Amino acid sequence: MTRWQDERSADDSHAYVRRFAELDASGADTHGEARMVDVLLERGSTVLDAGCGTGRVGAELARRGHTVTAVDLDPVLLDAARATGVLTVVRADLAELDLPGQRFDAVVVAGNVMIFLAPGTEAAVCRRLADHLAPGGVLVAGFATDYRYSVDDFDADLAAAGLVREHRFATWDLRPWRPDAGWAVTVARKPVE
Repeated sequence: MTRWQDERSADDSHAYVRRFAELDASGADTHGEARMVDVLLERGSTVLDAGCGTGRVGAELARRGHTVTAVDLDPVLLDAARATGVLTVVRADLAELDLPGQRFDAVVVAGNVMIFLAPGTEAAVCRRLADHLAPGGVLVAGFATDYRYSVDDFDADLAAAGLVREHRFATWDLRPWRPDAGWAVTVARKPVE
């Protein structure tokens, strides 16, 4: 069971959906993650939105011309992702993700996905995500730094999965990384074979 499943109820998931709907309705900028990822991609790239939640990031990437497959376990959040009408939506555990024959130009792991995984599965998730990246593809992940899973742990798991870290920022708007940052946004790439 993931930490999200263990710590959140269906009511919590509905509240999460409402929260982002209210932010969008208020005019708040909810697309910083998608803007950053979009800059890294060629037009018409394929993207795996891993731990997609409501599909907010993936839907914005789709609106920007990319083909996005969104994956999550939470049925409430998956319903919201489907409702965007622009995503291919799959229910799956990221630690066991297997989309036969599918390789993506990018994998996006936004919104604290890495710290809501089942404890001890982080390395397996990194391997599964790396396996779904095309050679030269990029993985972009962001999560809070005040949890048990650290950026050092993440770097080790990325390296073990065959990915090379290229950049780390303190925010999705590319503020410089510093060790005391409350957030880490990491860009890693799968080497071209």
